[in-house]
Amino acid sequence: MTENKSQQRELILAFESSCDETSVAVVENGDTILSNVIASQINSQKRFGGVVPEVASRHHVEQVTICAEEAMAQADVTYADLTAVAVTYGPGLVGALLIGVSAAKAIAFAHQLPLVPVNHMAGHIYAARLVKPLTYPLLALLVSGGHTEIVYMRAAGEFEIIGDTRDDAAGEAFDKVGRVLNLAYPAGKKIDDLAKQGTDTFNFPRAMIKDDNYDFSFSGLKSAFINTVHNAEQRGEELARADLAASFQASVIDVIVTKTMRAVREYGVNQLVMAGGVAANSGLRARFQQEIAAHTPNVDFVVPPLRLCGDNGAMIGAAAHVFYNQGVRANGQLNAKPGLSFDYMTPERQLELSK
Repeated sequence: MTENKSQQRELILAFESSCDETSVAVVENGDTILSNVIASQINSQKRFGGVVPEVASRHHVEQVTICAEEAMAQADVTYADLTAVAVTYGPGLVGALLIGVSAAKAIAFAHQLPLVPVNHMAGHIYAARLVKPLTYPLLALLVSGGHTEIVYMRAAGEFEIIGDTRDDAAGEAFDKVGRVLNLAYPAGKKIDDLAKQGTDTFNFPRAMIKDDNYDFSFSGLKSAFINTVHNAEQRGEELARADLAASFQASVIDVIVTKTMRAVREYGVNQLVMAGGVAANSGLRARFQQEIAAHTPNVDFVVPPLRLCGDNGAMIGAAAHVFYNQGVRANGQLNAKPGLSFDYMTPERQLELSK
């Protein structure tokens, strides 16, 4: 079943502030970006080797109104043109989320607009809507700094996690390995680039790759990597950084692709969506394309462009369009929910959680 497009022009002003990007976008009919303003905090956060929540919150306070004004100007729309306001209300850093939620509630109240609450992870999946229509049922692979999940979607707005990480998420492992390699935060792209220059010579473990489930575990891989480097340092040996990066990345890719492709076959879906920050990894993209072409050529593999893999307001607007038309609304009591569940979600459950 392919999702239906609305014939009426619907404009959603969407806020995203769950971590270290302040982003506001205007999205038309859930699939057309009129503006997508992103204020990154990378230069501030890399001094600490990761995201400091208090620093992130302060940046959001400084940037959220500036981003909103710029998004409206770039889209060339007025508040009277808007259909609704949408906002990420979880999961994420509580202080960061509160900034976006407060701004969205203020604008919705001031202009008497409906307020649509959006789960951050649903936003990542619906970034694919900005590429092409989604066809249900489908599988979505979410790979980011905080999540590595396989999600089964029977229909629009329905999410069921069939595989999850039991410890470190893939993106978290990339950043921790990057610190060992003395790579500046965020390390994902740097490891990806370095891996292209090396080969998989260390044969790091592929945890749970043969287990009869769709769950992931990357803490053992992270520990094996750190121990290999530290043991070499104690012996006075210098290991090839490119080979270390290639070996680490090969292990991550093998596990993710093997388990995801098994789920694709067993659930009989015809569309696979990959989303989240780690979806920008060129090695992971290439491996999926190879596996699908060789074994399941009927499967439509959809990955958002690089600019939509990280956190951004456009993905929240794309998701909000679906939820808005399903009647999901929030009132002025909407609060940030840093530990918001994504275990099993329907439009009715979304509305219940947002209250």
